[in-house]
Amino acid sequence: MILPIVGYGSKVLREQTKEIDKDYQGLEELIKNMFDTMYSANGVGLAAPQIDLSIRLFVVDADPFKETYPEGEGFKKVFINPQILETKGEIWSDFQEGCLSLPDIHEQVARPSIIVMRYFDENFVEHTEEFDGIRARVIQHEYDHLEGKVFTDRLSPLRRTLLKRKLSDIASGKVIADYKMKRPATKRK
Repeated sequence: MILPIVGYGSKVLREQTKEIDKDYQGLEELIKNMFDTMYSANGVGLAAPQIDLSIRLFVVDADPFKETYPEGEGFKKVFINPQILETKGEIWSDFQEGCLSLPDIHEQVARPSIIVMRYFDENFVEHTEEFDGIRARVIQHEYDHLEGKVFTDRLSPLRRTLLKRKLSDIASGKVIADYKMKRPATKRK
């Protein structure tokens, strides 16, 4: 099932997410729906807050980057209750990020090139792995959503000021996307 994606301005995108356990109701179907939604919107990652769920879950598939970044080929994963344990390596700053919750905004974002993360997969098997390059970047972008952040939070104050009108338009629902979006909810039940 294709789910609507919440836009910038929704309170859920600013919340600290909660961990889930292996008995989370409908987890297998939710993961399938998240991949379906991500692919339908031509994304490479989707975090639960982007579909209005404040839980620690995201999915990624970096295969669309394989031409430029070979390490992205076949990199399709589910991350449950992830925790970044370490960041290291060079800062990679010459990459434009976009976000399904912020349509039509693309900006250069600086991120560490290597991360070490502990997480559970879709079978609730625990892993601790090191990721680099495009894999680390995609993971960090989605991980930010679980921490109540969006990629524009990592921009300079001047860049954020220059984007203020576009962000305001998204928050007020004045945005056209090639996928189903949910008007930002500023209050949570």
